Amino acid sequence: MTNFDEPADPSTHPDIDPHLWLEEVEGDAALAWVRAQNERTLGELQNDPRYAGLEAAALDVLTADDRIPYGTIRGGWMYNFWQDDEHVRGLWRRTPLDSYRTADPDWEILLDVDALAEAEGANHVFKGAKVFRRKGGETYRCMLSFSDGGKDAITQREFDIASRSFVDGGFETPEAKQGAEWLDDDTLLIATDWGLDASTLTESGYPYVVKRWERGTPLDDAVEVLRGTPGDVGVFAFTMENEDGKLLSGAVQADTFFTSTYWLFTDSGPVQFPIPPKSTPNGISNGRLLLSLEQDWEVGGLQFATGDLVAFNLGHFLDTHTIDTVELVFRPTESQAVSGIAVAAGGTLLAITENVVGRILRLEPGNDGWKTTPIDLPGSGDVAITFADRDEQLVLVNYEDFLTPTSLLALDSVSGTLDVLKTIPPRFDTDGLIVEQLMATSSDGTQIPHFVVRQVDAPFDGTTPTLLYGYGGFQVPLNPSYSGTIGRNWLEHGGAFVMANIRGGGEFGPTWHQAGLTTDRQRVYDDFIAVGESIISSGLTSAAHLGIMGGSNGGLLMGVMLNQRPDLWNAVVIQVPLLDMLRYHVLLAGASWVDEYGSPDDPVERAFLERTSPYQNFDPELAYPTPLFVTSTKDDRVHPGHARKMAKKFEDAGLAFWYYENIDGGHSAAANQTEAAKRTALEYTYLMNQLS
Repeated sequence: MTNFDEPADPSTHPDIDPHLWLEEVEGDAALAWVRAQNERTLGELQNDPRYAGLEAAALDVLTADDRIPYGTIRGGWMYNFWQDDEHVRGLWRRTPLDSYRTADPDWEILLDVDALAEAEGANHVFKGAKVFRRKGGETYRCMLSFSDGGKDAITQREFDIASRSFVDGGFETPEAKQGAEWLDDDTLLIATDWGLDASTLTESGYPYVVKRWERGTPLDDAVEVLRGTPGDVGVFAFTMENEDGKLLSGAVQADTFFTSTYWLFTDSGPVQFPIPPKSTPNGISNGRLLLSLEQDWEVGGLQFATGDLVAFNLGHFLDTHTIDTVELVFRPTESQAVSGIAVAAGGTLLAITENVVGRILRLEPGNDGWKTTPIDLPGSGDVAITFADRDEQLVLVNYEDFLTPTSLLALDSVSGTLDVLKTIPPRFDTDGLIVEQLMATSSDGTQIPHFVVRQVDAPFDGTTPTLLYGYGGFQVPLNPSYSGTIGRNWLEHGGAFVMANIRGGGEFGPTWHQAGLTTDRQRVYDDFIAVGESIISSGLTSAAHLGIMGGSNGGLLMGVMLNQRPDLWNAVVIQVPLLDMLRYHVLLAGASWVDEYGSPDDPVERAFLERTSPYQNFDPELAYPTPLFVTSTKDDRVHPGHARKMAKKFEDAGLAFWYYENIDGGHSAAANQTEAAKRTALEYTYLMNQLS
């Protein structure tokens, strides 16, 4: 791997890449180029007369006092992390649950992150709390996580809730990509970079050694309980509370991004769960461990299919370390996918999507198999279980659709009744807007769903400015959601919004995702092209008025679309992208994604990547639309060098492009809501310039 202490000599690299120096994340030459591009882009787009209004609208939405304060319920308290224009870095706070139900909760401030950052002279971004609670008692200790500017790498520090202060001499870790789990008051399971003689991070940059750390001892004296290999994606500790109150502990060894080995820690050492590598434990219910399958499984003479939810007797496994009988809990149809499982004090709930619309089912075992009972919801939109705990009867459910403001619902896990805890007021004018779910035919005949949000009287003469959004990877679904920023900054200005449910995502379960892996990924690209062609053929818009947007894996999609169909769109927003697909696996977390994209070290998979990689397939003679690249210096997941190098090719060819790199921000390219509003305003100013 190239040493980036100084700009690399391209003659030493087999691919002769003259832009390797831009991979030096905080190198002087690279940052000088970044700052010059930022100055040019900001100078133009921020001086556009529409920019100020778009930024103000985005900031109003993102920092509104009447946003829903999401959180977790612990011992009668609702815990929440809150950011607004006054508290840019945020407040960690709590309120009694009865107070939370009121219009104006009485919040107790536990930690002011802005004040902490100022006092310590640090660029703290709050990354969450891992709490410890005595059974049936008060949550009183936690490990708080902070990152420098929004990176995935974090530090962890023990915090006492009663005194609202960090614990003097408590647990504290240096910066690394890491994770910790409480075993008891005085013991943590921790996976981090131990780095005594050499790094104990995988090739993907994640830990692979889990240790038990006792209070009052140095971190270096922690006792190893499981070791993976540098070739793993990572190894991470977990805990599960059994129904008898006993805490079970173990670790998941992510052999690849999609295959894992689960280990149970016992007095005699780690014991492997005898489950398929492509499967995920989802909680304990009625004495069974629930398991979702991402592959077919034959066990005990029974056949289970990819996408099934199954269960087996946990007590038998704990006693014998074997599985006796596996039961089918739920089998989705071709139009369904399991999206979440919640185990609460009063029962078990299953969230699914059906034709990309959310549903919630109550799960109960019976003499003739598991039964499902649907729970009535407010409408046909996206449903997500945001909180559930086996010690809490209340389950929190988020509901929204494209035109319905988001609501937080309280679901009683015993009775199944729903009531509204919180809802946001309308963020944009929906009068005259309609939502359609349509189908496009991909190159192999597969029907690709997509949602279109538009004015009911939009002229079908090809003139409507239209934004098409896509992702298509890692089994991540795109579901109907309410976005105040899209509404205020695009729909209210007469634009149409289209969301494509292309293969590679999780809208129809694991098979929908697996259809677009590695050398089959052209299907994902063809699906997106088919949606673009379909909305143009409908007459809603035309290539001159059609723009596309996507981030991360969706940024790769945008880069491919630039090369494969530059004639089909007139604006391309490329957010925190992967673009150099012949080097992605040696940059930051890239090695963890070879199961998704294919390996450049495999001759067959490399041949496909060579044909599709945006960076390598850039053609200075093509009539490209002017793209906007958006990335972050602090992104330690997807390397900013991808966006930098592709933009530099545009610069070298004398082609028009815009480029903005947030110096902070992590993989979201925004470390706080103020920066998020700025990035959003830049994107929509650009889109209006290109598509109006």
